Amino acid sequence: MKLYTNNELLSLFERHLAQMATPEEPQRLYAPIKYGLEVGGKRIRPTLLMLSYNLYAEDIERALMPAMAVEIFHNFTLLHDDIMDNAMVRRGRPSVHAKWGENVAILSGDAMLILAYNHLQRTQTDNLSKVFEWFNKMAAEVCEGQQFDMDFETQQKVSVVDYMRMIELKTAALLAGSAIIGAILAGASDKDCRNLYNFALEVGLAFQLQDDLLDSFGDERLGKKIGGDILEGKKTILMIEAFSRANEEQREVLRTTHLRNDISDAEKIATIKALYEELGVPERVEQQIAQKFQKALSILDALEVPQERTIELRKYAENLVGRKS
Repeated sequence: MKLYTNNELLSLFERHLAQMATPEEPQRLYAPIKYGLEVGGKRIRPTLLMLSYNLYAEDIERALMPAMAVEIFHNFTLLHDDIMDNAMVRRGRPSVHAKWGENVAILSGDAMLILAYNHLQRTQTDNLSKVFEWFNKMAAEVCEGQQFDMDFETQQKVSVVDYMRMIELKTAALLAGSAIIGAILAGASDKDCRNLYNFALEVGLAFQLQDDLLDSFGDERLGKKIGGDILEGKKTILMIEAFSRANEEQREVLRTTHLRNDISDAEKIATIKALYEELGVPERVEQQIAQKFQKALSILDALEVPQERTIELRKYAENLVGRKS
């Protein structure tokens, strides 16, 4: 049975996405959808769905429709997130609402959600109701996670437990849903479906923690803009861990630095990064990432497939968690 590589699956998906037809009119409804999808980041969710499918089956074309559904859904969430966050740039270009306005972005986002379900409905399987059940669970959890994230903006205190639950919903649930849908389609056992779901949850949590870490300590030479979360005063895992270790004087610095008008953005970032390092926060977050990554790999060991078939999933996890930008 053929085992596809990550790159082969990505190429296959990109070709399929490029052939997707959308109506021409109204132009201001459908043009933003094409715009949002054409520069699509790493396509990590559809790739994971197809990798999970390929563990048990090789007719990979059968996994393309649900892979399209999860990618379109993901980009729909980004389009609406950018409105809520007032983000003017997405993937190095003007965001949809910056380019067309908020009303167009809202309506195009709604149309993207419908388009995602259209693709899901075209999945060829006897388990379509089960696929829909998991897709709907995933979609609802992403919305719940986004609401928790917005709630955190006005909360004085956010615990590590609260934060981990939020990113499990907002980030990891979409990966986990992709993994289990691929496994269901390929006829995996209930045990393997659950294991792949848990594998993707752990990878998704590690991925988001790594993203938080890179925002403050990434390598600018690799194109990562440093310090955005600090300037926003965002309650990331770094900020939460810092608060839990800081004395009251240090907590006041953490609370107020991003609001100061007497120092530059560069000084604000340097001040908070220095405090993070003094409190040992980067090392603590790196430990959490490593723990979740190792737990994810141990789950793969329990799958009811030959271990050599999990090679590409292991590479997938390593690429996500080991990135520097």
